[in-house]
Amino acid sequence: MRELPIHIELEQKSGRTLYEQIYEYIREEIRKGNLLQDERLPSARFLSDYLQVSRTTVDMAYGQLVAEGYLIARPKRGYFVGDVRELYNTGMSDVHAKKELVQREERLGERYDFSPNAIDMSQFPFATWKKITKNIMVDARSHLFALGEPQGDIGLRRTICRYLHGSRGVICDPEQIIVGAGNDFLLLLLEKILGRHIHVAMENPTYIRAYKIFRSFAYPISLIPMDDKGIRVDKLEESGARLAYVMPSRQYPTGISMPIGRRMELLRWADKDRERYLIEDDYDSEFRYKGKPLPSLQASDRLGHVIYIGTFSKAIAPAIRVSYMVLPYPLLERYRRECGFFSSTVSRIDQTILNEFISDGYFERYLNKMRKLYRTKHDLLLGELRGLEERFTVSGENAGLHVLLTDKRGRSETALEQAAAEADVKVYGMGAFYMEEVQGIPATIILGYGGLSPEEIGEGISVLKKVWC
Repeated sequence: MRELPIHIELEQKSGRTLYEQIYEYIREEIRKGNLLQDERLPSARFLSDYLQVSRTTVDMAYGQLVAEGYLIARPKRGYFVGDVRELYNTGMSDVHAKKELVQREERLGERYDFSPNAIDMSQFPFATWKKITKNIMVDARSHLFALGEPQGDIGLRRTICRYLHGSRGVICDPEQIIVGAGNDFLLLLLEKILGRHIHVAMENPTYIRAYKIFRSFAYPISLIPMDDKGIRVDKLEESGARLAYVMPSRQYPTGISMPIGRRMELLRWADKDRERYLIEDDYDSEFRYKGKPLPSLQASDRLGHVIYIGTFSKAIAPAIRVSYMVLPYPLLERYRRECGFFSSTVSRIDQTILNEFISDGYFERYLNKMRKLYRTKHDLLLGELRGLEERFTVSGENAGLHVLLTDKRGRSETALEQAAAEADVKVYGMGAFYMEEVQGIPATIILGYGGLSPEEIGEGISVLKKVWC
């Protein structure tokens, strides 16, 4: 049984009491089928602490849900979703009821979801984050509610600067760092800095979201093939591109780590023209299970042609919408001249919380714990996959949160995905990440393990062995 993922946003001035808002949220989650029979809800004490409301408020909401049959109170165990199947035939139109039943069946059908984007939040130090937040709000001064610096608070930028140098070898000053709410904003800002209609090159396959963002800029895009070392620099040269978006530490989705020789080729390509730049997306370099993390491409850049972008979404939590960009000095001057009027998109309170979380050592301890957890899952997954060697080649291991299975029997990705789906397992084909079709590529399945428990990994792979073998 899994606990309720809490996404309640209480409105203090909505005209409804807080207990009514909690009651209505949980009731609707049950009616929509998002919460299923026998799923356990958080304890009243935990939910009251999390939402910063009184215990009585939560007790009233839970009590009303129990009285109406939505919840069952089990002594010494907690609150569980009741048998509400009759709700799908009572109080709703037949069409709505059928829609809800179909959606419910679809959710039940994805018993094991090997998403490459999911992460494990079970070890997140909620109490520490809450303590830091509380202390900041207690001691808050009026300056925290002012607009702040466009590039982000200098304290956080100094902390990020030290962190990047120590963990990734990035060479920069705090003044080169721009803090933004997600990579999307940073790429939008970069478009204003570089100018319109810049010819950009991307690896094929690539990160779909970045591709869509560049397309929205009306940038001409060249898709460059890859080999076992990463993007092919000879094809990049032929493309005539001025900007190249790459992921050298661990390419997504192939998992390729670019060796030093290819990195030097890339830098030489950029050094041929002062208006050529490399965007280095370093999205999950923290998770490497053999040896030390690879140094960044930016660490080898001597002429200022690498724009480094990173995020805390993978390492901390998706909701921590804090990313950062390190601009080379020539582009920093252009940014200040052309874009310095843009306000920071991250609140100063959130910046202050994150700064203390990192600078006080909590982030490093949390990362160490998550590396151990993900390594355990990684090793378990590889062990479970041993029975598939005759039918698949395993690659992309030893880093990140997913591995690749490449079919040896000539089957299609669609056939593999459908066979898995019929057995209630969700897997992801590599073909979706090719922005241009490439002929002769064998079917490859992406298996993410970050969001699954060890038990779910074992059970899910056991099912896949049956349907694929």
